Amino acid sequence: MSAALRFKRATPFVIAVVIWFLPVPAGLTAPAWHLFAVFAAAIASVLIGAFPLLTASMLAVGAIVLTETITPAQAYSGFANSSVLLVVIAFIVAQAVVKSGLGKRISLLMVSRFGGSSLGLAYSIVLTDAAIAPAFPSNTARGGVLYPIVLSVVRGAGSKPEQPEGRRLGGYLMFCGMASLSVSSALWMTATSCNPIAVQIAAKAGLEIDFAKWILASSVPSLIAIGLLPLIVATIFPPRVGKTPEAPAAARKELAGMGRMSRAEWITATTFVFMVAGWVFGQKLHLNTTSVAFMGFGALLLWGVITLEDITRQGDTLVTFLWLAVLFAMSAQLNELGFMGYVGERLASSLGGLSWTTLYVTLIVLYVFIHYLFVSQTSQVLALFGVFLDVGVRGGVPLPLMTFGLLFASSYFSVITPQGGSQNIIFAASGYLTQRELYKLGFLVTLAFLAVYLLIGSPWVYFVTR
Repeated sequence: MSAALRFKRATPFVIAVVIWFLPVPAGLTAPAWHLFAVFAAAIASVLIGAFPLLTASMLAVGAIVLTETITPAQAYSGFANSSVLLVVIAFIVAQAVVKSGLGKRISLLMVSRFGGSSLGLAYSIVLTDAAIAPAFPSNTARGGVLYPIVLSVVRGAGSKPEQPEGRRLGGYLMFCGMASLSVSSALWMTATSCNPIAVQIAAKAGLEIDFAKWILASSVPSLIAIGLLPLIVATIFPPRVGKTPEAPAAARKELAGMGRMSRAEWITATTFVFMVAGWVFGQKLHLNTTSVAFMGFGALLLWGVITLEDITRQGDTLVTFLWLAVLFAMSAQLNELGFMGYVGERLASSLGGLSWTTLYVTLIVLYVFIHYLFVSQTSQVLALFGVFLDVGVRGGVPLPLMTFGLLFASSYFSVITPQGGSQNIIFAASGYLTQRELYKLGFLVTLAFLAVYLLIGSPWVYFVTR
């Protein structure tokens, strides 16, 4: 082991020990402070490349339980969390779309229409997501629909995760799909479950927001962000595949050679339609989203589209389940122990005396980048949305402007880390992008979204809500 690697691997432990033994800040309990020390060290170890995310999360959960910082039941609660389970099931079910040949058929249809370039494929993905988003109150469920299509497209193009250069098209399209989920949620009020929660908090502050008012305020910045997304990602992470004028004709020829849909394709398509319908109308019919996914999974097992052998080959799924469940539980406990609210209040209260425009920008920037500490959009909304809104309004920021600034940020900040939203995990676990690339792309794309919503969205919202 080189000296540089030893230094890297020692750094997270030093961070944890230093923070742990610092005096506990007034207003916080010792368990909250110690849990933060371990959580911060785990995230830092991934950012600097000291340990893989699985290693970091396993060391972290072992440390917090053995030191009795939190109870085992609290530390392992993520393994029973419905959002975590939905990610895992959606990832497995997506393989049925590929295995049955349905994914190939859909990907050939997409390539035949938009496959003249990698940019055309990216736009077909983000526009498809934006179109279906208002019917899906769950980013994870929507990702479960989008991911198998993207996976089939990149495999059909010959892009494989293990190829140093060949994976770039896959990485490009995977990240475009992942990021599109975050920005399409800002476009539509009904596109994610945390939006209605934030709207209820805004109503208590005195601002009523309905579907029409939301789309009026979100339309200009969100559509611009959606339009720029494939170009921004292509600049940061070039797919190395430009124009492919022969691809559409070749796809049409191969599609014709596939003939009619097979039995496995029909079963998969029918199951997927019922799953999507359950996700779309789940709230009205009082259906649990995760239970709908389990039922679809069971149907695919029953009819033999997915076998036990297929599941045993999904090693990445188990890895994803382990680290996501651990980080989800740790983030939830930071919130439960009051650490997140403490940080939000301290950051916000230290901004007194600023002009309302400076205060507004500062609060939005802080609200976005503090999401590095969260593994759930909803948990941050519950912990900090009301705090930041109150501080902004007290400092003179117009209520509609402050509200919509925070509302939109609560969606687009989810792409800042691979664990920043459960929907990200489906794409991050594909293997086309390294953890370092995911963090880099997440930071830069979030920065671009932040610029669009601040520089274009803020004047637009101020104008339409006066």
